[in-house]
Amino acid sequence: MGFDVWNLIAIAGIALLVGGLLSPLETLGWWAGWFGRGGSELALAEQTRPEGADEQRHFLVFLTGVHSVSGQTFARREQNLLRELRTRLPDSAVVEVFPYSVTNRALTGQRVFGWFWRWALSMKLSRRTLAGIAGMVINLRNLWQVAVSADRRYGPLYNQGSAELIVGALVASGYRIGSGMPVTLIGYSGGGQVAVGAAGHLSEMLACSIRVISIGGVMSSDPGLHGVHRLYHLAGRGDMVQRLSLLFFPGRWRLVTYSAWNQALAAGRIRHVDLGPMNHTGAGGYLDSASFLDDSRSYLQATVDEIARIVDEAEVEAAQETAAASTMLTPDSSQHPANLAQGRP
Repeated sequence: MGFDVWNLIAIAGIALLVGGLLSPLETLGWWAGWFGRGGSELALAEQTRPEGADEQRHFLVFLTGVHSVSGQTFARREQNLLRELRTRLPDSAVVEVFPYSVTNRALTGQRVFGWFWRWALSMKLSRRTLAGIAGMVINLRNLWQVAVSADRRYGPLYNQGSAELIVGALVASGYRIGSGMPVTLIGYSGGGQVAVGAAGHLSEMLACSIRVISIGGVMSSDPGLHGVHRLYHLAGRGDMVQRLSLLFFPGRWRLVTYSAWNQALAAGRIRHVDLGPMNHTGAGGYLDSASFLDDSRSYLQATVDEIARIVDEAEVEAAQETAAASTMLTPDSSQHPANLAQGRP
């Protein structure tokens, strides 16, 4: 048994090393055009506007945690979150995007290693002896992509690719570029880094303000924060993952006052939201419907309530911005030369 365990540890170590070495290659290949740049997909999405899209008032883009292998989450708790959001916010479109591949290719759909990720996923879902190892390998692979997004060399490329994927998904869901309709990115765990990384590109591509909701987000002091209208960092006091992540991102340390994070914090564009005793994931996590706060709300319900409050606030702000813009563009009729000449009020 000991031999088998050490073999599994060795395999996991090799997978970690190889994953780290290969993690930037997909991004560089995408940038070089080896895998396409997504223009045709966006054009197709623009031509196939879904029915009922004009009824949407807000668009939410959910970026899953590092345990995911594709754009449609398999995690039961995340599925519950998305279902609750769609019920609570019927006027908002909830869009899912896989944030750990700039080519939008699910791990299970890769040509070379797809078989391995399909095995790892089936093993993880089976809850057999190797389930923990399989889940760890998936997490590590995606964590490397989070590192690429946060990297100052490869990050700008990765984050632009992520922004293009998000734009394509939004347009396919009925979003009109240039409409100014609010867009909020919900980044869970490692998805938080991809959200802030893509935000700057998105604000330019969509010509609208971008808000980010981090659910226990693991984030660096990314330059993309300059393009974030407001970042809401939802964190529980029991979440050691997002706390420990600070050790890897010195730009978020209070001493580094010139960093993008601390500049946004000083400008009031980052708001920390205490979600109580919640931890990062699983039982007792943000999406747990079986754990409860003192006010009898489940952890999941409290998380949904906070997201709904932020969405309502965003819609009010967007309406105020639109009204202010209309006022600036509408001339004062009392000052029209013809009215002044005739003494009209």
